[in-house]
Amino acid sequence: MFVSLVCIVAAYLIGCISFAILASWMFRLPDPRTYGSGNPGATNVLRSGRKAAALVTLAGDTAKGWVAVALASRLAPVLGFGSGTIAACAVAVFLGHLYPVYFGFKGGKGVATALGVLLGLSAWLALAALAVFAVVLLACRYVSAASVAAGIAAAAVALVLFGWTEYGIAVIAIVALVIWRHRANVQRLRSGTEHKIFATRDALPPTDSAG
Repeated sequence: MFVSLVCIVAAYLIGCISFAILASWMFRLPDPRTYGSGNPGATNVLRSGRKAAALVTLAGDTAKGWVAVALASRLAPVLGFGSGTIAACAVAVFLGHLYPVYFGFKGGKGVATALGVLLGLSAWLALAALAVFAVVLLACRYVSAASVAAGIAAAAVALVLFGWTEYGIAVIAIVALVIWRHRANVQRLRSGTEHKIFATRDALPPTDSAG
């Protein structure tokens, strides 16, 4: 029990690392919480006009989700814990991104980290979610709509792959949180005021300020 708890806490702390804030510091950009949507995620960092910073954010947030699940899976037979702890680590790293202790429990919406978690659980699951995300994004250019659609697809595929096991329930919980974090975006989609990706009004001129 103690070993499982340590692993879950470690997964949460990994999730608390904000690559949006780190990438912004690396590229001498303003704090992503101070402009655009105020969300410390890749989409908001892209509004800075620095695609490289957004790519670093996307890669980092995805990687931390994968690392937490992959490490838990690798350590499970060595430390003697089961799939329940691995599933808990998957949820914990995601919660770390949403509610990071390092940043006043105010984090991002978790799409990239969720993708990393899915990849850690099953490459096919991650591929299915990514395919739906890409198709919807290309069709409408709304990141929020693509994220919600990909989440719903991931939940459906997870039930096919895992059933109502610890992994299936963990994926459903993560998807529910993703959709909940996008509730304001969904409302703007309904009202026709949601911003499209790469739209001119989304752009923020680059700055040398660290912010």
